[in-house]
Formats: sequence, structure tokens, C-alpha cells
Amino acid sequence: MVQLITMDSDLQSGLALAAQHCIHSLEQGGKVLLCGNGGSAADAQHISAELAGRFLKDRPAIHAEALHVNSSYLTAVGNDYDFDRIYARAVEAKGKAGDVLIGLSTSGNSANIVQAIEEAKDRDMVTIALTGSGGGKLREVVDLCLCVPSTETPRIQEAHILMGHIICDIIERSLFP
Repeated sequence: MVQLITMDSDLQSGLALAAQHCIHSLEQGGKVLLCGNGGSAADAQHISAELAGRFLKDRPAIHAEALHVNSSYLTAVGNDYDFDRIYARAVEAKGKAGDVLIGLSTSGNSANIVQAIEEAKDRDMVTIALTGSGGGKLREVVDLCLCVPSTETPRIQEAHILMGHIICDIIERSLFP
């Protein structure tokens, strides 16, 4: 998987572009929001922690947040509205024009991720998807789709962490040389 990503020029240029979108937002006082389900939620949390905490060097915190970390919020919105709305409601509350939303979905078809992306686009946010399996529905609605050429969920998730690390590295080196 490492070779696949590091040798794929389209993925490499896409990762650089994703990082540049994040850098531009952060330089303008924006933030990076991330969302996913199951293992992809864990990956979203991992990537946001690398940005908000530290990746390779001590530096000021970067405003990044995984949208699923408040279980009371998730269960309230899932119960009162619908599970498909959990991330869209969070984007409605937290997102603003110029922010970045990164949605992770191995299939690219997670309804709650698609709805979050649609809400983000309504708010003039930059939307990025990390997917596999051809990109699914997300490919059609995001500004930038980084699609791992695999249908195997474990391989896709492994690639997403590597891709997240590459994005974090580019952001950190650019903002804190």
C-alpha cells in the first residue's frame, strides 16, 4: 500500500492539493473538520489528533476536530433526527466558509458522510473525501476525491492513515518551517 500511494502521481498531487486547501484555510483562521464511521471514525480522530496535538515537531496547535467525539451529541441527533444527519448537523453548528471538511469512507457511499459534504458545500467549505472502491457517491459531490485503488476495507483504511500522515506532514512543514 505504501508503494501504491507513493508511486501514484495522481494520488501524490491530490494529497499535495488537499494539504494546500488545509493550509490556506488555517492561514485564514479556518479549521479542518473530519468525519467517518467505524474504523474511518478512528482514522479521522487519529488525523485530527496529529494536527491539533503534534505530528513530527513541537509547534502551536492546529485547529482540527473529528466530529464524532461527543457520544451524547451523536446519540441525541441520531435519535431525534436520523443517524444520516449526525455529521451534517455538526457541520451546520461548527463549519464556516473557507473551512475544510475531510470525509473518510471506504466505500464512498456512507449516507451521513455524503450529507455532511453537501452541508459543507452549502456553507462554502472546501470538501475532500478519502475513499476506496472507486469513490462511490462521494466522488460526485466533493471538491477533491482521493480514492485508494482497492476494494479491501483493511487496505483502504491503512492507506487512509498513510495519506493522512502525508497531509499532516505537508501542513506542518509549510506552516512551521
